[in-house]
Amino acid sequence: MPELAAIMHSLVGLAAVFVGFKADIMINNVGGLFADNSLVMGTQTADGGFVKLPKEVYDGLSAFGQLIAKKTPVEINILRVELVLGIWIGAVTFTGSVIAYGKLAGKVDTSAKKLPGGHLLNAGAAALSLLLAIMYLGGSGSWTLIILTLLALFIGYHLIMGIGGADMPVVVSMLNSYSGWAAAAIGFSLGNDLLIVVGALVGSSGAILSYIMCKAMNRSFVSVILGGFGGPAGEQQAVEGEQVAIDADGVATALNEADSVIIVPGYGMAVAQAQQAVSELTTHLRGKGKNVRFAIHPVAGRLPGHMNVLLAEAKVPYDIVLEMDEINEDFPDTDVVIVIGSNDIVNPAAQDDPNSPIAGMPVLEVWKSKQVFVSKRGQGTGYSGIENPLFFKENTRMFYGDAKDSVTSLLSRIS
Repeated sequence: MPELAAIMHSLVGLAAVFVGFKADIMINNVGGLFADNSLVMGTQTADGGFVKLPKEVYDGLSAFGQLIAKKTPVEINILRVELVLGIWIGAVTFTGSVIAYGKLAGKVDTSAKKLPGGHLLNAGAAALSLLLAIMYLGGSGSWTLIILTLLALFIGYHLIMGIGGADMPVVVSMLNSYSGWAAAAIGFSLGNDLLIVVGALVGSSGAILSYIMCKAMNRSFVSVILGGFGGPAGEQQAVEGEQVAIDADGVATALNEADSVIIVPGYGMAVAQAQQAVSELTTHLRGKGKNVRFAIHPVAGRLPGHMNVLLAEAKVPYDIVLEMDEINEDFPDTDVVIVIGSNDIVNPAAQDDPNSPIAGMPVLEVWKSKQVFVSKRGQGTGYSGIENPLFFKENTRMFYGDAKDSVTSLLSRIS
């Protein structure tokens, strides 16, 4: 679903680019029809109106062409501003969303990558885009739009490549906002009030959600939307020790002896489609009189509210699904924590390593519980490419395997 959301945003951006170029082509075509009929588009008549095309020519135009033919010179200039904004925002949204899709799907390196020059390249491309927009509005021709589009495509690519995997949930929300503004720009160009209203709603709500998520992650909103500007620098702390594996029998024994259990779901649960198995395990444990709850980080998964939706779909009682601020203080009094496919949101490096890419981000302090079992497919570093010291702690055991199969294997072993 996160990948689908990202790629859909790219289509909205691409549509905005196409509509913008179509508007420019139509303005030129309509202007040419005026010239063919020995008229100058926008010329004022004696009665205070403006010259019009002959009826037979006007009737032969498309609905969009007729809309442009009726515009005054001021309205044409406004349309040019709208199409420039639509093309620029749409192009940034298109390539940015494609890169976001690639990172979410694991097809593109999820770590933050920048070309030599870093943010200066983005700033230079943005400044040149503004210059080209002014030139276009000044009558320099459609070639300026083509170069402006190429620059915007580069900005979208480089902007999102410069954002690490840990911040991708915010990026998805931010691109949702961009796609909304692109849709609003389309609406202005087409004279479609519905597109304007819906685009503005999506754009503003996406921006607000991105800001809320940045606050929850202790991130600078401006830093994230500018492609990770600033942030910690320096060598990260080395992780010592080894990951100790455990089998299903060992996990089941610990669960049978535990009185309190907290489950921390992450993107790995979504990939394995393990939510139903997790729900069954929860029902089973609660039937044995154990206190079972879920801890949800604000950016768990790769889409805002991702884990909440999956657990609701699996009929997990909502009163045992708690946000980070509600449950973080309970970990020291918890017997067993089961982490299912999470990495960054349970990474103690966020608190202990000032040079970590996620330094300062609030995390679920699962390592403070008596025992931690991490359900994980392998020994990889996770989505953001950051090593997790949690996996090497003495009270942590790695429960390797597909999350759905691993959780299902516990059901018959809970007595």
